[in-house]
Amino acid sequence: MRLQRINNGLIGTTAAAALALLLTACGPSQPAGQSGTEPAAGSASASTGQAAPETSAPPSSSSAAAPSATPTRPTAASATSSPASTGAGSQLCKASALKASTDSTGGGAAGSVYMQLILTNSGTASCHLKGFAGVSLTSGPNGKPIGAPAQRDTSAPVTDVLLAPGQAGSAVLRYTQAHNYPDCVRVQAAGFRIYPPEDTASLFVARPSDACSNASIELLTVGAFQAR
Repeated sequence: MRLQRINNGLIGTTAAAALALLLTACGPSQPAGQSGTEPAAGSASASTGQAAPETSAPPSSSSAAAPSATPTRPTAASATSSPASTGAGSQLCKASALKASTDSTGGGAAGSVYMQLILTNSGTASCHLKGFAGVSLTSGPNGKPIGAPAQRDTSAPVTDVLLAPGQAGSAVLRYTQAHNYPDCVRVQAAGFRIYPPEDTASLFVARPSDACSNASIELLTVGAFQAR
């Protein structure tokens, strides 16, 4: 009786083991050590100890550095390369601030008298003379010119003569005697009317002389002003 129970127990144990083996064989096969869920993204990189490569977005067109459109400022050297102003000396001498005179110690030759036409700065500011004066013989301070005006003598160079108050510039003035011209219609002149360079106002220098009313006869020549 006891032997029969042992045999029945062995048969039951064997049957249970066979059933368990059969159920295991029928189930889905999985690699050992993995669960049934798929690995999350990046888990492979984490298991290997390496960081996943980063991806960078291409830079937008607005992020590119644009060339500067700001103009270059001139340097101090370039700013001073322009011509410097002469200040008060840049003002032309005007008749209102000048005094005219003549110095006839230059002598004469062949019926001509050479003299210095002198313009003195009688004002309170510096000014400059440059070029030729307009000179005519006239019947008086307010009289009309007589005959032809002075012609320019270009033998001396034109220079810029700066006159401080009280200083003077001079030009060579030549007067040819009227009696040298047989066809001269003589008229008595009281002196010279002087127009400073580039001025429409005039000065008067008293010097009685014979003049020719003929406009074709030139009794006067004048040179460019020079420093004294």
